[in-house]
Amino acid sequence: MEQVSLELTVGPVAHGGWCVARHEGRVVFVRHALPGERVIADVTEETTRFLRADAVEILEPSPDRVVPPCPYAGPGRCGGCDWQHATPEAQRRLKAQVVAEQLHRLAGIDREILVEEVPGAKDGLGWRTRVQFAALPTGELGFRRHRSHEIEVVDACLIAHPEVEAVGVEAHEWPGAAGVEVIASSAGDRAVVVSPRPRRSVTVPELEAPASILLDQGKGRTVPRRGSGVLHEQAGDREFRVAGSGFWQVHPGAAETLLDAVLAYAAPEPGEWALDLYCGVGLFAAGLAETVGPEGAVFGLESEASAVRDARANLRDLPQARVERGRVEEALDRFQIERADLVVVDPPRSGLGREVVERITGLDASRIVYVSCDPATFARDLKWLAERGYALADLRAFDAFPMTHHVECVGLLVRT
Repeated sequence: MEQVSLELTVGPVAHGGWCVARHEGRVVFVRHALPGERVIADVTEETTRFLRADAVEILEPSPDRVVPPCPYAGPGRCGGCDWQHATPEAQRRLKAQVVAEQLHRLAGIDREILVEEVPGAKDGLGWRTRVQFAALPTGELGFRRHRSHEIEVVDACLIAHPEVEAVGVEAHEWPGAAGVEVIASSAGDRAVVVSPRPRRSVTVPELEAPASILLDQGKGRTVPRRGSGVLHEQAGDREFRVAGSGFWQVHPGAAETLLDAVLAYAAPEPGEWALDLYCGVGLFAAGLAETVGPEGAVFGLESEASAVRDARANLRDLPQARVERGRVEEALDRFQIERADLVVVDPPRSGLGREVVERITGLDASRIVYVSCDPATFARDLKWLAERGYALADLRAFDAFPMTHHVECVGLLVRT
């Protein structure tokens, strides 16, 4: 496509790290811009309905604009961060506007949103405790450019936690690797998970700091090549084991922050019967089980086999908690779950979907706590939940992913 440049006046923020502008009646989604700016933008993609573009020259800057701290941020460079050109305070306001807009447009809910800072990310940097690098055929590591398979080679990542950077994987070549993930757990463990290229063996270099080396076998399975295949994470006064590259919140303050928010909304009482759906390694199930006590019960569902094994180990001191493997769509019926006092759901980015909404609203729970990492699917599901008799009573939003467009929401729904 021949390069086309446009002069644009930038309008409101849109979900996904974009701002919206218009040119000759067509919508233009612009990256690397801020609302209210006048920019020169290079068109990067054209569809029948809209254009995508990168702001390459700022004619009239926003007062919220800053120089991106990372040298790899900007048009055509690393695609990992969306808002390095905005102050952390402005980033949270932009995310709040996105959540409010999605709620209004998709769920018909008008609500003022405040996105709260999560402790442990000074100036929005140094927070990411799990970082996935892509590897060139030569073995150099970097990150994919936005909407591209091309790799931007880096020598450091500013949003990576210092304990991730201490391993120094970017300083070496990784022959035979397709990707390298570095994990620095809150309990002090380090691991490097290597994804090999098909029919290739991987050469692991000497690293700057001790770390277990795990080989990724696909479908969430890893095998230790050196050291342990298990990491440990801390939330509150409990320790959780997480096998290999299993799911755990990447912001060092997120797990405890979300746990506190979920328990405050769920308000479990001794003796109650609680469900924790998409329970992962048991973070919320543990908090619920401690509160409902031996006379209560918690039933967790998780589809990943390794997470189920971890959850059972993490909850072994809480006999009132039980975790089974299965997809929520079918497992509630398989295990004959017909009622609950309260339900906690933490689905993937795709959200619950109508089938799960219909199933959980039939459990006669007095409250549902919904943890979401995507405001669009969250708002869509809220509309369906409302149609089934559950209204949004309260909502908190957290900046668990500074410098990116991602935002974590926790909503309380009650029976109407």
